[in-house]
This record gives sequence, structure tokens and C-alpha cells, in this order.
Amino acid sequence: MKKLSSLLLFLLFFSMASIAQRFTMAEVGKFSFPSELTSSPTGKKIAWAMNEQGKRNIYLAKGPDFKPVKMTQFNEDDGQEISSLQFTADGNWLVFVRGGDHGGGNASSTVNAQNLPTLPKVEIWKIAIDDPHPTPILEGDDFTLGPQNQLLYLKGGQVWSADLKGIDKPSQLFQIKGNVNSLEFSPDGKKLAFTVSRGGHQLLGIYENQETPIHWIAPSFHRYSQPKWSPDGTKIAFIKTQGGLGEAFPLLEPRHVPWEIWIADIASGEGKKLWKSPETLRGSYRYFFFSYPNEKELIFESYQDGWQHLYSLNLENSETKLLTPGDYMVEQIKLSSDKKKVLFSANTGASKEDLDRRHIRSIDLANKKLSWETSGTGIEAYPVAIGNEGTIAYFSADAQRSHLVTIQNSKGTKLLQEEIIPSDFPQKLLVTPKQVSFKAPDGTTVYGQLFEKEGGPANKPAVVFVHGGPQRQMLLGWSYMDYYSNTYSINQYLAELGFVVLSVNYRLGIGYGYEFHRPAYGYYQGAVEYQDIKAGGEFLASLPQVNSEKIGIYGGSYGGYLTSLALARDSKLFKVGVDIHGVHDMDKRYDSPEGFEVAPDYEKAKEIAWKSSPMPDLKTWTSPVLFIHADDDRNVAVSQTTDLIRRFDEMGKPYESILIPGDTHHWMKWENMIRVDQATADFLKKHLMD
Repeated sequence: MKKLSSLLLFLLFFSMASIAQRFTMAEVGKFSFPSELTSSPTGKKIAWAMNEQGKRNIYLAKGPDFKPVKMTQFNEDDGQEISSLQFTADGNWLVFVRGGDHGGGNASSTVNAQNLPTLPKVEIWKIAIDDPHPTPILEGDDFTLGPQNQLLYLKGGQVWSADLKGIDKPSQLFQIKGNVNSLEFSPDGKKLAFTVSRGGHQLLGIYENQETPIHWIAPSFHRYSQPKWSPDGTKIAFIKTQGGLGEAFPLLEPRHVPWEIWIADIASGEGKKLWKSPETLRGSYRYFFFSYPNEKELIFESYQDGWQHLYSLNLENSETKLLTPGDYMVEQIKLSSDKKKVLFSANTGASKEDLDRRHIRSIDLANKKLSWETSGTGIEAYPVAIGNEGTIAYFSADAQRSHLVTIQNSKGTKLLQEEIIPSDFPQKLLVTPKQVSFKAPDGTTVYGQLFEKEGGPANKPAVVFVHGGPQRQMLLGWSYMDYYSNTYSINQYLAELGFVVLSVNYRLGIGYGYEFHRPAYGYYQGAVEYQDIKAGGEFLASLPQVNSEKIGIYGGSYGGYLTSLALARDSKLFKVGVDIHGVHDMDKRYDSPEGFEVAPDYEKAKEIAWKSSPMPDLKTWTSPVLFIHADDDRNVAVSQTTDLIRRFDEMGKPYESILIPGDTHHWMKWENMIRVDQATADFLKKHLMD
């Protein structure tokens, strides 16, 4: 009997030791996160921004050794973003924007996450490569660099010019009715193509100088966008879409949205249609990559075959050629400086798990050869070409190491800045998530990643994580987006605490084809994607190592919406939840009609929108909840949480809440991010473990 007691004590001790917490939320939250990777048009130079616990700085590396050099000294967790990093045409300057939050609406508005008495500024900065003393040029955003180091920026919907050398004061380039929203210099830098919105239509104009009238290109009652000059500067291509408002068609009936590719002669201004999108739902959806790399073709992105792919459009016969065949999506597309190669990331590879990863591929435009640049079990993203000799740079990570810049050429690969990884970052202690799949009630296959630490009790508590967007895909490693690198670190921390964590890639997300991305009856038209979240909870409950009575849920943004929907509809399954800046009220997704004509299903659509929100089911919401929101959120108004909390107050329902003044949707201040992460984990632990 004594031996049996000793054995039980040993097994208990071994079990407790195997799940003992080995790192903190703050330690795993010290992940490195690069952004804004760019290469110089001349020479072998790259630059990027690096976020190190809220301290955001720019680094430069020159070939052939590519040793990183810190170009700025912003050494405070102050919430000031770095964006739009670019080299000038001669490669001698770097220009960037400091401030704002470019991940949401009102991007150019200042962020005051430190709650300072004087608001920080949103400014355009410059750095001379050979004399790195960063200097603000002016307050502003939305800049464009031209061939002769020209700097233009948008201010109040008008075009202004600035001098990089600081000799001349900024001045308005020209005056025009409407709001200018895109700029594109001609190859020689002597002309400027721009689009200007004038209500129901959008024009494409050419500015040359103060003495020459604006030259309008094929003006019509439509909307023109994405102007691209031919290499010789004699022609311009653009996207044409419908103008005006049109008939009040049924709101719940999916409809084809046409778009066309046009080309025009600069001298005459006359244009012609080259291509029209297929009249299908797949053909309706277009992405933003559009390029004029040579005199023979245009390269564009389309969903027409059910996947986000690249196509070549022959300028002589208007025939198209699919450049990236296969059941996978392309993104983060970049043209090399000599315009001979296209680089991109894709969720495909040799193994089925590559569906939930990213690897780099390239296309040689001369022969249309498609080549692998990377492969394996890592995550590679945001590629850029360096020079014209086959060297590329990209962000790389795996399940344990967060993203760093990597250089690759014929000699091999070189990882930059490993030395910046903090000594207490628990890289070797992180679990490798497993790809899993399960079926929603309507038969849809749903993918996810399962995080689980070895050992622990026979029946573990579990958590469903719901991403935001919703046009996102969580991966089998660190995400290439800062928000989701953060949630990946939370999932790793929850696994370290002893939870089994399921990250669900639900419908409306990317990576699994058009029908998965754009399902009927999604969002405020029926929330069909909630089936996938509930199925994820039931999948966890079916696992032999999971205690089905201890399943929680958390998510942010659209994930906050689905979290609140889960708690309102299925409190018996989801015992506790953390709703972070979630969308809650779908009733106002349809604007009230102003005129006589009303969509025939307007009332039905509004009813479905209301029923797609958690509000009608608040009476059955019995699970404990923690609401978190920052009050300068530009993606989801803080009123979405304020209004839901008022309903809780009126109904006498218990809840906990955290309001963070001054920060935004993306936790610009690292200290705030860690506070939110820790509070999320603590709340789940309190209700499912303690």
C-alpha cells in the first residue's frame, strides 16, 4: 500500500512537472516582427522596419554581405508606426511615414497611445543612405516618389510637392475639383497620371506643367483606377468599373460585378477595352496587383478560376494566359526592378500541410517559367528581388522562430538579425501546431491548427481561437501579419499553461478557394460561418484528451463578433469567452433608403442582419465574458462594445471589461498588447482551470 501511494505521488509530481509553466506571456510576446521590406531600384540594397517590443526602427543592408545597419533611433514604446518605406529612384535616400495606423480607417490620423498632452504628428521622413540622420520633411502621408527623386503627397484630396533636399517649401502642384486618390509618374518623370473622384464617376487625368491644361484620358461616366504607364510612356492602362448607383437590386441575391482592363494612347486620349471579366461571381472579384512590365503584356490578378491567380494579358491579341495554375492562392506580389520577374508567396508545396503555410515562387516573364524559391516547413512571405542576378530577400519564420529578414541567392540563404532575439524569448519551448480538419453541419471541410503541449492531465481544458478580418488565414507557424503574430503568441502561451487550443480557419477566410472565401449567407446575411466555429468547439469536445465541460473561446475584431455569437447561442458548449473589440450589432449594415426606390428584400435583409448578430440571443448568454476595447479603434468603433455592455447592464448580466484609452485596434503600444494578452489568458484560466 505504501509503495502504491509512493507511485501515485510520483506520477502526480511527474504530471505536474510536465505542465509546469516555463515562460511568461511577456516573454513570448517579445517576438520579432519586420515589415515594409523594400529593395533599391539601383544597386544591392534593402531596407525594412523592425518592431522590437514597441520600439520601431529602420534597418538597411547592402550587398554582398548584407550586414544590417540601424538607421533610426526610435527607442521608446511610443505607439508610432513606420509605414510606406521606399528608396528613391537613385537609391540614395529612404523615405517613410512615421505615425498613424495604416491597418484601418482614418489611417493618417495621429495615434496617441501614450496619452500625451500634446498629440504626436504624422510625418513624412527622409534618411540619406550615406549620412543616416533621419529628418522629418513635413506633416503628411500618402506620398509618391518619382524618377528624379520627386516627392509628391496628397493633402486634402489635392496634390502637393516637396523637396527632399529641404531647399524649397512644400507647394500645391495643381488645383482640381474633386479628391485625387492615386498618382503614377511617367517613366521619364515629366508627366503625372492621377485619378480624381467626382462623386459617381472617377476620371483619369494627365498633368504635365502649369502651362498645359489637364489632359483627360477617355473620360466617361464610369470609375477609372490603377493607372499604369507603358515602359515607353506613350500609353497607359487602367481598370474600368461601373459608375453611379444603379437599380436597387435584391440585397440578399449575389450578383456579378463587372470590371474591365482598358488601354489608351496618351497623345490622343482615346482608349479601348482589352479584356472584360467573366460574367460570373468568381469573375466579379478582383485584387489589386496590376502591372505593365513590358510592351507586350499586362499582368493582373483575378479570382476567375476559383483561386487568386496571376494572368498575362497579351496586348496584341487580348488573349489571357494563366501564370499560376493550381489549387492555391497567390499574394504579396512584387515585380523585380528590371521588370523581368514576378515574385509572390503562395500556400502550396510538396505536402498537404503547405495549404496552411506560405512559400515563395517566381515567374520568368520571358518564358513564363514558374519556379520554386523556397520550400519546407517554414513560413516565407513578402519577397523582393535585389539587383538582377537572382538574389532575393523575404521574411521567414517557422513554428518556433518568429519572422526575420532572409537573403537568398545561388550561394544559399542567410538569416539576418538573429542577435536581436531576446535571450528570454522561449523559442525552443514553443509547440509545433498540427494541421487538423473537421466538417461543419452543412458538410463544408474546415481547417485549423491544434496547439498542445505534451503531458498534463488526462482531461485538459480547451480553447477555440477565432481570427479577425475575416479575410485571413492562420498558419502552421508565426504569421506574416503583426496582429496575428500576437495571437499566435497567445495560443502558444495558452498551450504552455496546459490548454488544448484550436485556431479555426472558418469560411470568409482566404486560402481555400473562392466558394470558401465568399460563401452565400455569410456575415450579416446569415452568419453561415458560425457553423464552422461551433463545429470547432464540438471537434475539441470529441478529442479524448479534452474535458468537454471546459471549453472556452476568444477572438478579436471579426473574431470578437463570432466569439460573442458563440457565447450568446451556445453557452452550454462555450463555457467562457473573451471578446476583443468585436462587432456586435449587424442591424445597421444596410443604410436606410433615401428615395422612392427600395430593394425588394430590404426588410427581409434587415431582419436577417439583426438575427445574424448576438443581440437577439442575449437571454441565452450565460457564460462569463471579458470585453476588451481601445477607444481610438479605427476598424471597429468602440461603440460596438459600449452598446453591448449597456444591454448587459440593463439585463443585469455579469461581465468583466477593460477599456484602453488612446490606443487603436492594433495595440500600437506593446505594453498595451501584453496587458490585453495577459488579461485574456488569465480570464480563461480563472474559469477553466483554477
